[in-house]
Amino acid sequence: MIPGNMAEYSIGLDLGGTNLRAAAIDRNGMMLDKISGETEFSAGRDAVLSDIAAAISKMREKHGTTGLAGIGVGVPGFIRMKEGIISGSNNLPFLENVPVRDDLSRRLGTRVILENDANAAALGEKWIGAGRGVDDLVLLTLGTGIGGGIISCGRIVRGCVGMAGEFGHISVVVNGNPCGCGNQGCLEKHASASAVTAMAKLMRLGDGLSSKDVFDLAKTAGETGDKARHIWKVVGEALGMMMAILINTFNFPLYLLSGGMLPAWELFEPHMTRVAKERSFTFRATLTETRIAQATLGNEAGLYGAAYLPWIEQ
Repeated sequence: MIPGNMAEYSIGLDLGGTNLRAAAIDRNGMMLDKISGETEFSAGRDAVLSDIAAAISKMREKHGTTGLAGIGVGVPGFIRMKEGIISGSNNLPFLENVPVRDDLSRRLGTRVILENDANAAALGEKWIGAGRGVDDLVLLTLGTGIGGGIISCGRIVRGCVGMAGEFGHISVVVNGNPCGCGNQGCLEKHASASAVTAMAKLMRLGDGLSSKDVFDLAKTAGETGDKARHIWKVVGEALGMMMAILINTFNFPLYLLSGGMLPAWELFEPHMTRVAKERSFTFRATLTETRIAQATLGNEAGLYGAAYLPWIEQ
């Protein structure tokens, strides 16, 4: 391994629920190459780690080892950075409390950094996305669930056991919908894609509707359109409460949202911004210095962030 200031590129890997993606990215944020493939999680721990190592080796063989700064791996779950282990993951339970970092480092003969995927996405947006040039930001990821990452002074805020950024399980509605975490009124139960589906069913718009379906219905006239637009109002107001909490807590200049619900931005954003202003004194006092915006890297954010880790985690 060569010093980061002399290296030419790094490798980022994003391990998802059913697949993995790896990319070689140079020190200026230019993606040189990318590969993806399915991962057979049912094959077990060793097979998955072998798949990860094989994908990285393929990338390294193509681009050389002499200019490699290191390897960053983003995974869904709580990461204990000092130990290099996943302490908890709904998607990867078979990798819990396994020395993933050290195992991959041994297989590959090079430095590996393990990171939570939402943290990696936030770092990617800071490096080369909507947060470029901003050292303090928060990213909310809106999908089936809700997660996020915090960047302060250009570095990831992880917390003492890697659980910082669990925004989806902060209550935004008093005595709201019950959540599997044991809480009530969690943001995830009122503003995620699964929450949209549940509200659509409750309002008899249809069973199993996706957030995109509800977005499309909101553009129609009549009672159906009114109900769909109300759902996005509920989503926006819940997100507005979350934004008020975040802005009052951090007083950062930038708050980003990403994920599969962004196509409905025009429907929920006005309600989100309105409630954030109503409930956050800090937001009202810093309107010219504080922005709520869409992330720009999409699904690539985690790859960029994972690849950026070797440059900043010396």
